[in-house]
Amino acid sequence: MAEQTFTSGQILTAAQMTTLQTNSGLCFVSSTTIGSAQTSVTVSSAFSTTYDNYLVLISGGVASTNNAMNLTLGATTTGYYSSGFYQSLTSSTINDTNTNNGSSFTSVAYGSTNALSGQIYLDNPFNAKRTMVSYQARGTSTTYFVNQQNGMLDNATSYTAFTLAVSTGTVTGGTISVYGYRK
Repeated sequence: MAEQTFTSGQILTAAQMTTLQTNSGLCFVSSTTIGSAQTSVTVSSAFSTTYDNYLVLISGGVASTNNAMNLTLGATTTGYYSSGFYQSLTSSTINDTNTNNGSSFTSVAYGSTNALSGQIYLDNPFNAKRTMVSYQARGTSTTYFVNQQNGMLDNATSYTAFTLAVSTGTVTGGTISVYGYRK
């Protein structure tokens, strides 16, 4: 298909708008609202053949106490590997962290009585190959952390769903948005 060009101020037809949306880089897949006092939230039908790579954003809402949210793909509870760093928002000390054959990707998002926050990049969760991940979460209170990690799930399983679970307490409200990167 030939690339279309547009001029500044041009009024686009419905067909041109569809072409732009179809060929854009980041495409909306789904949005899940977190209910009241949840300890975990499962997002079904998040991954498919349409995209190889995904962005998951966690925002809005609050937690009952300072907590971390952990990610599992499907029903898999082994084979999670990651490495990275975290730092308190009130300290200059940088700490390293890793997960060696863990039960989840840990601390992919943080919650407090102020907000929930997390960004997760997933490569190949639907494809039957290792899923690679990169995630960052920012503290939502002055006593919490900035966290950056990279890792993989050591199997060749195709996933369509994921679950976010809190380490302690509950979360209420907020949104889990899934986006796919156009191939």
